[in-house]
Amino acid sequence: MKERLVSLQNAALAELEDVANPQELNEVRVQYLGKKGALTEILRGMGQLSAEERPVIGQLANDVRAAIEGALAELQTKFDAEETNRRLAQEKIDVTLAGRAPETGTLHPLNWVIQQVEDIFVGMGYIVAEGPEVERDYYNFEALNLPKNHPARDMQDSFYITDEILLRTHTSPVQVRTMEKMHGEVPVKIICPGKVYRRDNDDATHSHMFTQIEGLVIDKNVRMSDLKGTLLQFVQEMFGPETQIRLRPSFFPFTEPSAEVDVTCCMCKGNGCRVCKQSGWLEILGSGMVHPRVLEMAGYDPNEYTGFAFGMGVERIAMLKYGVDDIRHFYTNDLRFLRQFAHD
Repeated sequence: MKERLVSLQNAALAELEDVANPQELNEVRVQYLGKKGALTEILRGMGQLSAEERPVIGQLANDVRAAIEGALAELQTKFDAEETNRRLAQEKIDVTLAGRAPETGTLHPLNWVIQQVEDIFVGMGYIVAEGPEVERDYYNFEALNLPKNHPARDMQDSFYITDEILLRTHTSPVQVRTMEKMHGEVPVKIICPGKVYRRDNDDATHSHMFTQIEGLVIDKNVRMSDLKGTLLQFVQEMFGPETQIRLRPSFFPFTEPSAEVDVTCCMCKGNGCRVCKQSGWLEILGSGMVHPRVLEMAGYDPNEYTGFAFGMGVERIAMLKYGVDDIRHFYTNDLRFLRQFAHD
């Protein structure tokens, strides 16, 4: 048995010298050290040895196993190193190449328009005011001269949460809250940007949620001419110095007198085109002198103080300024559309 063990060791080591790949290496391992391998077959005959021979043969068998396993491990290390080198060469990264610059975001076009409007009015001495989007019926309607059952506050146009709580339908409640906080003090000179909600069918020009910016001025001797001058300066800074405005009589419950404001068409410069229906004018906002009843409910003496207010849709401003024909483009998050408005 001793000679068989020595012969097995020599044969295994000789065969390992010709192994060329990991698959052949595994075949040699199974051939000599597997459950049915040559070494296992020899060791099964140890039961026939005398008590004196077993320790000697057992020690020799362990030495043979160790010698073969050592040679197998050495070759396995060699093949692992070769595989690692091969993969490194195959997956090599050229660190001298320029990296990919990460994409950076920019302001949404509506936020960009809001910033432009705020900058214009802040430059005229206005303060930016904010208020809750979930509003009380009192601030959204009653304090604005829209009592219960007034036809202008049709519940079908509003998102009511309870009988007295709703999603605000305009940013005018911010004006009322600001006047209350002022406790009759003047001057009041604010703009109120924010989201508003109305039960409307979404189409190219309407949305159930949109953004408004409203303005309010209260002081002594505030006149309609002050309103017109303010709005003229605004549109000329927003749309260009050649832009003109016209005021058309209208009706709003919280202003008296009231006026719709048109600007010369941004597309044809007032000459008439398809966008302005050949009129040369485009409607842009509503405005008027603050109704005496609204002043009185907010704590101001209408015999001593007057004021004007105006309100505009940010989407409307953006559509006119940038020639966008569908309000839904602002809310679909299509990067092809939004990238057109990228700026520093």
